[in-house]
This record gives sequence, C-alpha cells and structure tokens, in this order.
Amino acid sequence: MDKPAAATMVGTEGTRHLEFNHIKGVGFITHGIFSRAGGFSKAPFDGLNVGLSTGDSREAVLKNRELVSRTLGGGAPVYLNQVHSDTVLVLKKDKTGNIPAMAGDNVADAVVTDIPDLALVIQVADCQAVILADPVKRVVANIHSGWKGSVGNIIARTIDAMEENFGSAPGDILAGIGPSLGPCCAEFVNYRTEIPEHLWYIKDGNDHFDFWRLSHDQLEKRGVKPGNIVRAGICTKCSPGAYFSYRHEKVTGRFASVIKIT
Repeated sequence: MDKPAAATMVGTEGTRHLEFNHIKGVGFITHGIFSRAGGFSKAPFDGLNVGLSTGDSREAVLKNRELVSRTLGGGAPVYLNQVHSDTVLVLKKDKTGNIPAMAGDNVADAVVTDIPDLALVIQVADCQAVILADPVKRVVANIHSGWKGSVGNIIARTIDAMEENFGSAPGDILAGIGPSLGPCCAEFVNYRTEIPEHLWYIKDGNDHFDFWRLSHDQLEKRGVKPGNIVRAGICTKCSPGAYFSYRHEKVTGRFASVIKIT
C-alpha cells in the first residue's frame, strides 16, 4: 500500500497553496504555504508576491495580500518586519489591542498566538517557514528560519515561548517545514566563518548544508515527536516557476506562509 501523502496542494482563485495533512486534520486551524501562482504582480515578481520591500508595486502587493487572506477565509493578517533575528513576538488575548493588518512594524522573525482569526504570516524566498500548531492548548506559531535563524535556533526559542506563555507541551506540537532551499542547493562557501562548527554535521562534501535536517533535529531535540514533523521536501531554487527563490533570481518576490486559529 502506498504511503499517504504528507501534504496536499489546494487551488483557489488561481492561487495554489500547500497544506500539511496532519495540521489540516485539526478542525480549528487553517493554514497554507502559497506558491507564486496567481496574484497581480508583474515580472520579475510575478505573481503572488506579498513582500512590500521587494521593489514591486505596492498596489499589487496589497492586492496579493488581500487575495491570500480571502483564500484562507479572512481574519486579521499579522505581518512581521523580518530581520533574520531570533526574536519571537507573542500575541496574547489580554495584550493585543489593535493589531495593524498591513503595517509590518513588528520586528521579529517568529510569532505565536492563541487568538482566533489572527492570520500569522511569514514571507520567504528560500528561507524556511516553519509552522507549529498545538491542538491541545489551541496555540499556533509561524517561524522565519533562514540560515541565521537556524544558527540561532529560533525554532527552540519559539517553542520556549509557546511553553512559557501558553503552557504548551512540546510533545503535543505539530510541525511543518515549508518549501525552502534544499540540501541540493544550500551551498555555503564561507561556512567556516558563517556557521558554527557544531552544525557542520549537516554539510556534505561539496559545502552544501541540509537545513531541513537541522530544523527537524532542532524540533526533535526540543521535544516535538518525530512523527509530528513533516517536511515539504521542495527546494525553492530548483522550483523557481512555483516558488520565489532569491538564490535563483536575486530580484524576486516573497511567498506567504500563513496559519491561524479559526
């Protein structure tokens, strides 16, 4: 018997987004990692670019963001000012106030909440978007983990925030690692000065690093069960027609990873 698919592609209004089946099975959580299909942006940002700082038309980006939101049923989108840090933004029911839908003035690279209808958005174009869901405490998180975030173990810091603020047990957390730069293409010729030696175990003989494996290891070491971790297994550089890739195109857009409690 064939092994069941770990993720499913869904198409709506010309867009396509990836859903992890183990997270989709949680009835009160909606999520999607969008390809570049559909949308309103013109080349080289075509089509569903959600990045305002890419050089694309602001009008097109805002229309793309609205399309992403509508595709997943609306809610208040929360965009971050991503700076490759290990900072985690925590949004709690009693401290949120008015959250700007488009401002992007929250300087952080991960966000955690237990508030329904807040759509947590991460923007990527080779970096990993790692989504987390705790179906027991009803908490979700979204992480932007580039190589600097991986070195700083932003994944563990995010799980720390879930545990400390909402009582999440790591063993209950479901994780999905989105399309991103794969071990086939993640070449770091200056790795001796960029990546700590204790992480060289994920390097092959050609200076390529397997950051998918590292994220899996960091999740597992922090207590997430291996069976609760799913990788999309899609390299963005190898799939520029489907996903934005900075390594492949340099000037390009950003695709959206979104998760929310409904």
